[in-house]
Amino acid sequence: MLIFVLLLLCCIVRADPLFVDRTREAGLEREVVNGGPGKQFILESTGSGAAFFDYDNDGDLDLYAVNGSTYDAYGAGPGNALYRNEGRGVFSETVAGVEDRGWGVGVAVGDYDGDGYRDLYVSNYGANILYRNVADGTFVDVSSQMNVAGEDFSASAAFFDYDKDGDLDLYVTNYVVFDIEPLLQDPELQDPCIYLGGLRVFCGPQGMEGGRDRLYRNDDGSFADVTLSSGVATANFNFGMGVVPEDFDGDGDIDLFVANDETPNVLFRNDGDSAGTNVRFVDIAVEAGVAYNGDGEVESGMGVDAGDGDGDGDADLYVTNFDGETNTFYENLGDGTFVDITAQSGLAAPTVSFLGGGVRFFDFDLDGDLDLFAANGHVYPQVDETSAGGRYGQRNQLFVNSGAGVFAAVDGGPGLTVEKSSRGTISGDYDQDGDLDLYITNIDDSPTLLRNDGALGNYLAVQLQGAGANRDGLGAQVRLTTGGRTQTRTVNGASSYLGHNDTRLYFGLPKNGRVEQVEVTWPDGGVTRIADLPSNRLLVVRQNDGYAVRDLRETDPTEVK
Repeated sequence: MLIFVLLLLCCIVRADPLFVDRTREAGLEREVVNGGPGKQFILESTGSGAAFFDYDNDGDLDLYAVNGSTYDAYGAGPGNALYRNEGRGVFSETVAGVEDRGWGVGVAVGDYDGDGYRDLYVSNYGANILYRNVADGTFVDVSSQMNVAGEDFSASAAFFDYDKDGDLDLYVTNYVVFDIEPLLQDPELQDPCIYLGGLRVFCGPQGMEGGRDRLYRNDDGSFADVTLSSGVATANFNFGMGVVPEDFDGDGDIDLFVANDETPNVLFRNDGDSAGTNVRFVDIAVEAGVAYNGDGEVESGMGVDAGDGDGDGDADLYVTNFDGETNTFYENLGDGTFVDITAQSGLAAPTVSFLGGGVRFFDFDLDGDLDLFAANGHVYPQVDETSAGGRYGQRNQLFVNSGAGVFAAVDGGPGLTVEKSSRGTISGDYDQDGDLDLYITNIDDSPTLLRNDGALGNYLAVQLQGAGANRDGLGAQVRLTTGGRTQTRTVNGASSYLGHNDTRLYFGLPKNGRVEQVEVTWPDGGVTRIADLPSNRLLVVRQNDGYAVRDLRETDPTEVK
């Protein structure tokens, strides 16, 4: 009996992840502002996002943090912040021309002009902003001349190459039609709604007009609004929140999934030809099985991520929803159709009492399969007045993958014990130690930077360098084979909720540490294969120009072939 107990304890210790809150030590305690404490209007509930990206091309991850505002300070809020990574797990705020003081919501990252430096697109309540990186440590606002400003209540955005012409296009979700100006003059114009039989809360989105998502086509560094001609307008007037581009049906072009709040989700199948011309998007969410949950019910989608959660080589979907609903795990059947396996995967009961925001598929423990992280927090502070509706502040959740697409909620260490109203979530290896860390934004509170101290395995990090304007190789698929097992990942920074993730891919490896093969399928269909690689290194693959292997902490790669 004693031996059995000791063995069990041993297993528990090895399985226990450990995320440590390093927000203060990293210099990232600046509060995220989202209206007033009572959350009188829907604008105050969405929160804001962030981006991990290397803005200065020095090899490590910098951080862009979006901030909201208050009604009293509308147009003159605290402003967004760009933090330069100084190494050693420390960031310093830098003034670079991206400190917009409007009501910020989300952010997307992509080198839209193909100059080798990553640009920023900030979604706002009101005009959105495209910041061009001018390669000297500063950015310039080019929104108007690029025709991408809009005047909506925007949420998530994504850069991706839908027409296979080598440059990055842009999709923007818009939430609801909402006019703040009359309410600033007379807040009593909007009566409260009733929740849980007695709580007076803000109204919406039901009863409001849905926003109109936008698709902008990149034509050699300038953008054209192709929302109508591309077909995406057919699913407009939903309450758009999260978006993820991915080739869900394996036909070589990028499709789009949009998580909608209290309206059916949308899956846009890309029906372009093999060359990417004559592209038409068709909403197939109903027939694909992702418009509703498995019971045929509309849910309140917020965040979404795509990843090979069951290890069969195609991209599954995970969507976060309102409390009283479960988060939903849609298994890809291999042909672009899906089935709701939330209950079978172990993700129903642990999520039904939480309200989910950002979400990430990521291999936190480096064991070779994708685990899940979900940020949680209610939208109504008033729920703290009753015992029937959960709590406003909620703990975030970590789910460990058994290796077969079955997940178990686990203690994530001290960094996951705090209860806040969390929203945007991004992942990235900010400390360059070979495992993925997390950054979470919290309503009316400081963010949370979680350093991953619990990874147990070896790793190979993969960074792509495209030959054309798509310098990060967004949309490329990478397959890594070791020990006869193949892992599949897609290069895609846009997923989760309101944010952008590290575009380097992190693969967990067995103890022997050798990689048999890495295969890259580029967006144009070209294939690069590299055999026999060491572990615990960064592999930089240059399209049509060889590769390099380096230590993550080195500044210059060592050319191998």
